[in-house]
Amino acid sequence: PADHRHPAGAVVTGAHLPATTVALTEPPDLLAQAGEDGWLFRGERGGLAGRGVALRIDLPEGLGESQAPARVAEALASIECDDPLQRPGTGPAAIGALPFDPTVAGHLVVPRRIFGRDGDTGWVTTIEPVDAGPGPVVLGPDPAGVPVGSPPDRFTLVPTMTHDGWREVIAEAVEVLGRGDLRKVVLARRIDIEANRPFVVSDVLERLTALYPSCMVFLVEGFLGASPELLISRYGAEVESHLLAGTVARSGDTHGDEALVARLMESPKARHEHQVVVDAIAAALAPACASLEVPDRPSVLGLRNVSHLGTHIRGRVATGPAAPSALELVSRIHPTPAVGGTPTEAALHYLQKVE
Repeated sequence: PADHRHPAGAVVTGAHLPATTVALTEPPDLLAQAGEDGWLFRGERGGLAGRGVALRIDLPEGLGESQAPARVAEALASIECDDPLQRPGTGPAAIGALPFDPTVAGHLVVPRRIFGRDGDTGWVTTIEPVDAGPGPVVLGPDPAGVPVGSPPDRFTLVPTMTHDGWREVIAEAVEVLGRGDLRKVVLARRIDIEANRPFVVSDVLERLTALYPSCMVFLVEGFLGASPELLISRYGAEVESHLLAGTVARSGDTHGDEALVARLMESPKARHEHQVVVDAIAAALAPACASLEVPDRPSVLGLRNVSHLGTHIRGRVATGPAAPSALELVSRIHPTPAVGGTPTEAALHYLQKVE
């Protein structure tokens, strides 16, 4: 089926969706496999690209609902998979972009065909209904895809809030922080970009990959971008979180950038902002981990346009059936103070009011 829709709270399973994973002689081009309307998570070493929909897993009460990670794990476990590779990323995978607010409904999708790459190793997992039979493995863009035109070459930036209005929002937040109602809050405003022609998704992804090679480039149902931050990864028992908080622009001048980074490291505001995030994530992960390593000082991650303060947290979870999944670990820390604020509930309530 092209789509699976279920009533709120229903248990979603893939009992009639067998999966097969096979090795590829050459690692796949993940951008080409994702095309204009697929799913993509591509990092420096590799990642996953998906096409089609084998299964949709609805989370009607959002990621914050206590049984949400278990519902996803149950759906994935119900798909019988012939996977001789048994590598991280092989077999069925649930992919999605969940809402900023953990109480808002969301969903994950298990693509019908999932291409994976880890360095020089490549594979494809195909998930088909029992009565359909496996289709051919196609390397390259989906031949049924709609041809795309030339990308736009003229743009207009249109703020959805006036500059004075934005200054008022910031001033009010400073007052709230001064009263001690919040320790941190992360404000955002939307800017619309109007182009002279429709955007070409593949062109945007190629540009992001070229400009930000160290970032994770992603595409999920029209939501795309490149992020240097790693919220959570879990490979076997190994858990990692590379959190970023505290930012300074890059000038393009080597000596100037070194001075800017030095001031960032010495800034009480930036260090406090960063430590709030470190403390929150470490406290949330500690009960789920057998061990957790948290550096005493942040390092600096330099990108093409900005430098961030970063802390790389590493831990190990206890192995066995009770080991928390990556999604369960995410549910413990999302949204972090790096994107929302702290205390979390109060910061989210404030953002809902002002944004």
